[in-house]
Amino acid sequence: MTRVRIIGNGRAGLSFAAALRAIGMDVVEVLGRGDDVTHATVDVDVVIIATPDAGIAGVAQAMIPNADCVVLHLSGAQTLATLAQHPRRGSIHPLLPLPNAEIGAERLQRTATFAVSGDGIARQIAEAFGGRVVDVHDGDRATYHAAACVAANHVVGLLGQVERLANSIGLDLACFMDLTRAAMDDAATLGPQRALTGPAARGDWTTLERHLMAIPEDERPAYDAGVSLALQLATGLPGLGARVVVEPAPFDDAIEVLW
Repeated sequence: MTRVRIIGNGRAGLSFAAALRAIGMDVVEVLGRGDDVTHATVDVDVVIIATPDAGIAGVAQAMIPNADCVVLHLSGAQTLATLAQHPRRGSIHPLLPLPNAEIGAERLQRTATFAVSGDGIARQIAEAFGGRVVDVHDGDRATYHAAACVAANHVVGLLGQVERLANSIGLDLACFMDLTRAAMDDAATLGPQRALTGPAARGDWTTLERHLMAIPEDERPAYDAGVSLALQLATGLPGLGARVVVEPAPFDDAIEVLW
């Protein structure tokens, strides 16, 4: 049985602790802020550093290296250089949010995608969860993590704008969530370009201008940015500004949805 010690008792650390126990691994005490980590690599097969990114290097440096122990971090952005003094090292980053230990543990065991690098035990843990495993090399970490932030943080930020606009006319976010979920499902099934609908995809500049006139001025830059991304996707041309007029494009009748 794999014996694991986790350093970091926040949401990620506690999520991993619960999930690893659920799949039969022996997880010893979770160490938190202020605990002595000097001998954390002793008597375990794996140490998982689950601290915020800024704390990973300090924790790794504080631990005595052990050739029989693999040290992993959970960061999507940090490279293996932060663990350089440990002979066996790697990373495992789940592509999903872990809002608390209960939800996080359940998600880790439910068809998650894990980005791994370094020692093969990172892949073994991801596969033990039943997840999809992708290899992301150190030189690609920044781009990988940028994509992850767009996929989660930026989408949530956009939903914040949806909520503000909805509230301004007496509606709530829930009114629009079925639309969002369907669009996400279509993007996953058809690909983003074929899933794209709406006025930017149709080249309906009149409607776009009406939107800009209707919404508060401080919401317009974000809306403009979204239109620019939609135009880039619809035309295949990078760097289009939101105020560039495009000709209406033909649609596949099977997927055209007007809103």
